[in-house]
Amino acid sequence: MTKQISFFFTLCAFSVFNAQIEEKKLDELIQNSLKTFDVPGMSVGIVKDGKVIYAKGFGVRSLNNKQPMDENTLVGIASNSKGFTCTALAILADEGKINWDDKVSKYIPEFQMADPYVSQNVTIKDLITHRAGLGLGQGDLMFFPEGGNLTVNDVIHNVRYLKPENPFRTTLDYNNIMFIVAGEVIHRVSGLQWADFIEQRIMKPVGMTASFGSYKKAVAANSQNIIDAHAPVGGKAIAVPHDWNDTANAAGGIMSNITDMTTWADFLLNGFVTKDGKRLVSEKNAHELWSLQIPDKVGITSPYDTKFYGYGLGWFLSDVKGHLQVQHSGGLIGTVTHFTLIPDMKLGIVVLTNQQSGAAFSTITNSVKDAYLKIENRDWLKIYGDRNKKNEEFFAKQKKDVYDKASKFKSDLKDDQFIGLYKDEWFGIVEVSKVGKAYRILSKSSPRLKGDLIPYSANSFVVKWDDRSYDADVFFTLNFDENGKAVSAKMKPISDVTDFSFDFEDLDLKKVN
Repeated sequence: MTKQISFFFTLCAFSVFNAQIEEKKLDELIQNSLKTFDVPGMSVGIVKDGKVIYAKGFGVRSLNNKQPMDENTLVGIASNSKGFTCTALAILADEGKINWDDKVSKYIPEFQMADPYVSQNVTIKDLITHRAGLGLGQGDLMFFPEGGNLTVNDVIHNVRYLKPENPFRTTLDYNNIMFIVAGEVIHRVSGLQWADFIEQRIMKPVGMTASFGSYKKAVAANSQNIIDAHAPVGGKAIAVPHDWNDTANAAGGIMSNITDMTTWADFLLNGFVTKDGKRLVSEKNAHELWSLQIPDKVGITSPYDTKFYGYGLGWFLSDVKGHLQVQHSGGLIGTVTHFTLIPDMKLGIVVLTNQQSGAAFSTITNSVKDAYLKIENRDWLKIYGDRNKKNEEFFAKQKKDVYDKASKFKSDLKDDQFIGLYKDEWFGIVEVSKVGKAYRILSKSSPRLKGDLIPYSANSFVVKWDDRSYDADVFFTLNFDENGKAVSAKMKPISDVTDFSFDFEDLDLKKVN
């Protein structure tokens, strides 16, 4: 059984060089977090008062090669890339090349959304504040999971087919697709690809010497100290491909490490001014980036007495014990990251992992944050460990119940009633076929989405994806005409464990052959 530890250290502990006992407690907490949440590797960095006071890696960067994870190990920071996208836009705004309230159509004339009014009025600021009306993760299947073949231009064209879930500018619904569009604005205004702009105009002057604007660039540079991603399969983490589709770089493509991410944190805490005194973003636009643009609900109870919560430009904003908190998380299949700033305390906390357990980074972030806020006697490892175990048991039962029912069901459907091609306007063709005695499903635009169709009820199947790391099995439910022939299909996850970027529920598949 994992040893539970009590963790508290005072503000001065890290400022005194020989205060080794408190550093050991943090080391121990991280090691215990790796065991509790089955995370192969993690790196953690802390910035305080303009100095990096902690930067270490733990565990291994890959279960395949067992090489150690250290402060220089590259990790896909995922949606923590969004802060870079908005900083890039702020630079262009300072140069007079864009305004936040410019219409998107000024730079991308072909851009349209489902509602003509929104098409005519959506602005750059709307793109990067999750308030354009698209729902949580809506459209993400155009780039997620990795290995799809849709381009940025395809995404821009296909947005018009996404039916918004909410009225324009009314709610915060986290969405990646609009950041892809924002990245294309940067490309068209600057003449540079998004990744090149980020590297040349931000990373280089900030001093992020080992980071890359895309996974492809990291691979091209033959970077050796890089993670494999890991995801739980059958209750145990295994190594899975760690890559990223260039299409979505502006939403989550950066590769970085603790050394560079603490440099980034220090730059931001220093008012967007580099170590050599160069200001990359004006005070006006720096303030704009960290100003609340769209609010969201705050829970009735909060461990930090939070009174407001919402999104600025590229960062989530809230208050913790009376202090402004600027933070973001990021997640890919097999890796999650977390980035936290408390500006008035000159405090930055960065956690990078090579597994997809958010409970692991939350344990570390909250424990460090509690120490600096002088909150005693909260054992976040136990809190998140117990919660994680309960959730895993709940999700496992959801999936077991579905497969138990499917194992007992015998379908009367004939092959000619449903086999063929189904098309969704924004996602493309999905093929249903028969291979031997098994039914199969394959996405033409996202070829890694393939699997078995297992009869579940009179008009539905369970899709069991070949890649078990997805943990995103779905129902495939058919609608029939008066002659008993399938005319359309809908999909939805069989379990709440499914990541929101597996946006199956927004597909409207029409049978075309």
